Parts: sequence; C-alpha cells; structure tokens
Amino acid sequence: MKKGENREAAYLAINPMGKVPAIRHGDAIVTEQVAIYLYLADLFPQAGLAPPLGDPLRGPYLRWMAFYGSCFEPAIVDQWMKNKPADKTACHYGDFDTMFNTLVEQLGKGPYLLGEQFSALDILWGTAFGWMMMFGLVPKLPVIEQYVERVNS
Repeated sequence: MKKGENREAAYLAINPMGKVPAIRHGDAIVTEQVAIYLYLADLFPQAGLAPPLGDPLRGPYLRWMAFYGSCFEPAIVDQWMKNKPADKTACHYGDFDTMFNTLVEQLGKGPYLLGEQFSALDILWGTAFGWMMMFGLVPKLPVIEQYVERVNS
C-alpha cells in the first residue's frame, strides 16, 4: 500500500475502490474483510471455523461478523477522527460506549465470542483488538487482553 500498488489499474480491476484485502479463488473475487472471513470459513468447513447452517450458533456468528463492519469499525473511525457522533437514534451503531460495552459484555461470556467454540470470529476480532490496543484505539481492558492472548495462543 505504501507503494500505491492498490491504486494501479491491475489492482483496481480486482477492487475498484482500491481497498485491501481482496482474494481471488478460481473465478471468484472477494473483497471486504468480513466477506473474506465468511467466504473462507464456509469454503473450508472441515476447518470448523464457522457454525454450519442450522446450528444454533450460526445466527450469533453472523451477528458478530456483521457487527464488526457495521458497528465496530465505523465507531472506531469516528472516535479516531474525532468526528462528532451523530444523535444516538440516527447513528447506525448507536453510540460508542453502548457499542463497546455490548462487545465487552459478550467477550466476558467467553472464552470466545461464541462461548466455548473458537471460530473465524475470533481470528477477526482477536487480530483487530491486538492492533487497536497497540494504537490506543480501544482501552486495554483485562477481558480484551485475555481474549487476544487466548486467540493468539
């Protein structure tokens, strides 16, 4: 990205927005981080990284995947950019504190986001929390630090 390769024609043919990551699998091109996690976890069910259709954990799995891109990332960006938050009723993630506390509460039910079952969620969130704590974008709460340690072990 520092070299601007994601803005060259070859990459823009893969993702016209020039965003990373993107993967090509056969004829399929998948962009957007959460979509890639979902795609790969479903493509390789033998890895056991996603609850299958019909499993009671499938709904919560999808919820926390969607929560990452639709609530967590926008809230973190707004906070980092010091954007004035929209009114709680107009903002798609509500407000930062409620969003963050909802997530921390779920982590407290652990050891993983789906309870006892490790999944692609934990790879996504564990990696994100590691980076976010490193750059001071989320507080280093014990529940988050312990979660990241479990995911990385």
